[in-house]
Amino acid sequence: MSSELEPRPGGAAPRRPVRALSRLAGVTALAGALVVGGSASAVAAPADSTSTSAAADAATRPPRTTHGPCAYTETPDEPAARPVPLPPDPRRTPARGSVRVTLTTNHGPIGLTLDRAAAPCTVQSFLHLVGKRFYDRTPCHRLTAYPTLSVLQCGDPSGTGEGGPGYRYRDELPTGLPPAPTDPTGERRVYARGVLAMANAGPDTNGSQFFLVYANSALRPNYTIFGEVDAAGLATLDRIAAGGVAPTAEDPAPVDGAPALPVTIRQAIRAHHHH
Repeated sequence: MSSELEPRPGGAAPRRPVRALSRLAGVTALAGALVVGGSASAVAAPADSTSTSAAADAATRPPRTTHGPCAYTETPDEPAARPVPLPPDPRRTPARGSVRVTLTTNHGPIGLTLDRAAAPCTVQSFLHLVGKRFYDRTPCHRLTAYPTLSVLQCGDPSGTGEGGPGYRYRDELPTGLPPAPTDPTGERRVYARGVLAMANAGPDTNGSQFFLVYANSALRPNYTIFGEVDAAGLATLDRIAAGGVAPTAEDPAPVDGAPALPVTIRQAIRAHHHH
């Protein structure tokens, strides 16, 4: 689903494809938003039997929504990049404690500590996708290297920046983040090095795409923060970031696009001891 985000730092960076190989010409990334593609992807995407039958289904019934407080809701116009059911949505969503997940990548491990209190519905969804192996053998499709936006974005099995889990859910936005010193308007906040947050395509469009912050970044506080990256994970991110963004014919020195060192999440593994 294209409801994840593409980061954009301040300023109007030129619109350009998120990745050179993207078949979806409509995918653009402005420096400054961590966004996933917009719903226009439904139009731009090549028609295939899945999306056609999903569209036919959508015409005949309303999207399914879970009945708990998280209200995970199907997105029939943005079918799942990899089939996965809606997450469980218990009446009492776990909202205490932390859970460890390790992303094993081709550049080394990225350890994550998920914070249930900060974002219970987000953690519930992320753990569901980990358990269903949604993230296994998937690329991290986007690296940004702006002075005000330094992130690695992952979580789309299609690798296009448009893909998601076929459902969306509401924001659980951070409060109390310090103002970004680089932003005279006071609108942007510091998403600090080590932050784990959700990408989106606008309010309440969270899905499966997430971003890992490798250097303090300045963003409007519109992205759910649901955990942090450990020291070993930051070392892995630093190696990936040092490789830079893959050059293209149009842009020989890009600051936003596919990582020059391709990144694959080989497996996402939940640790089963609780903290």
